[in-house]
Amino acid sequence: MPDAGSGCVLFVDDERAVRLAGQQALELADFSVTACDGAERALRHIGRDWPGCLVTDLRMPQMDGLTLMARVQAIDPELPVILITGHGDVPMAVEAMRKGAYDFLEKPFPSDRLTETARRAVEKRRLVLENRRLRAALSGGGEATHSIVGRTAGIERLRATIAAVADTDADVLVLGETGTGKEMVARSLHAASVRRKRPFVALNCGAMPEAIFESELFGHEAGAFTGASKRRIGRIEHSSGGTLFLDEIESMPLSLQVKLLRVIQERVVEPLGSNELIPVDLRVVAATKVDLKQAAAAGKFREDLYYRLNVVVVAIPPLRERRDDIPLLFQHFVLQAANRYNREPRALSPAQTQRLVSQDWPGNVRELRNAADRFVLGLDEATAEPAPPARSSALSLAEQVDLFEKGLIQSELARHKGSVKAAIEALTIPRKTFYDKLKKYGLNRDDFID
Repeated sequence: MPDAGSGCVLFVDDERAVRLAGQQALELADFSVTACDGAERALRHIGRDWPGCLVTDLRMPQMDGLTLMARVQAIDPELPVILITGHGDVPMAVEAMRKGAYDFLEKPFPSDRLTETARRAVEKRRLVLENRRLRAALSGGGEATHSIVGRTAGIERLRATIAAVADTDADVLVLGETGTGKEMVARSLHAASVRRKRPFVALNCGAMPEAIFESELFGHEAGAFTGASKRRIGRIEHSSGGTLFLDEIESMPLSLQVKLLRVIQERVVEPLGSNELIPVDLRVVAATKVDLKQAAAAGKFREDLYYRLNVVVVAIPPLRERRDDIPLLFQHFVLQAANRYNREPRALSPAQTQRLVSQDWPGNVRELRNAADRFVLGLDEATAEPAPPARSSALSLAEQVDLFEKGLIQSELARHKGSVKAAIEALTIPRKTFYDKLKKYGLNRDDFID
């Protein structure tokens, strides 16, 4: 689709002169216009995610404007429809507005009336689509959501890498400091792959006692060792068809690394006490917080296993390298904590935002999430405020969307040091809409100027 400028408009009229005049007026106002001479042709362009408005004549042969509006509302009831009417059709147009039409224009109408009505309709459409995106991001309500929150270049690259390799069978090595979200990345890879309906099996190699590590990973037959009264399926076999996530793989005993190498190379597993090789269909995602190449050089990690895992590498930037994401992430965690603790969420003040951004967060996202929990409970020393009262009901979706949107605006104002122009460009919204939202959320751009 070409650059939409002011937005997209689908203009439908069976009269060529009216159609050309409307198209020209809208294009001069920087809209991207698709002109159609009939309703059936127009419907080919309409979809639930179509980012614009429909302008249609009321009286047309074969299918009139009201029928077209009904067909469009069946596809998406929130897509704005502007009706063009003759003088005698005004009562019909008023009735259509009761049924959900956005507005109507009575012939003859000035060009600026058309462009201004279309601009308002397109802006409403943009907000509808943005709110849907926010609802989708927030609908998981917490730990079940594997969305990666952030707008910085490092996070955009991370998302792009995940999208590029998720639907392949390539094994992946995830690099990241403690608390950066390595398991979240692994789950995102699994959720975006064809394996999503099969098991995601996670094993923290650093938390597994060495005495039971081999049995836990590879499984065992009955009688394989004292206490093995029945056959046990190991994590590797259980993950067949899905994804095996090995966190802190640098902690895996060297004696087991050679066995894991065989599993990765040959896609077979041999349980303890068995001579039978069991084929497995799995994808291995390993995660580490250390430089495995250095660990291999020091004899602490098998070099052949390192090179086998080092095919696709996904690096997660630490929080101190993506400071502009901190306000948005913090607000995201505040919403989750408010729902979890049944508390009234609060938005950050500009001073609190600056304090958050200025910290290094050695515990990364995990530490920030804990800080958000304390903030919601009123236990954060930086806020020094009593805990908010418990809510009588869970936070509504509309409240979550508003708070998320407020955090987004705060994040951009903080990132651009109060520059309205830069924040508007980053958020891609009209200036008037931006100022309306500042007023709605009680924000002052001066508070973000250094």
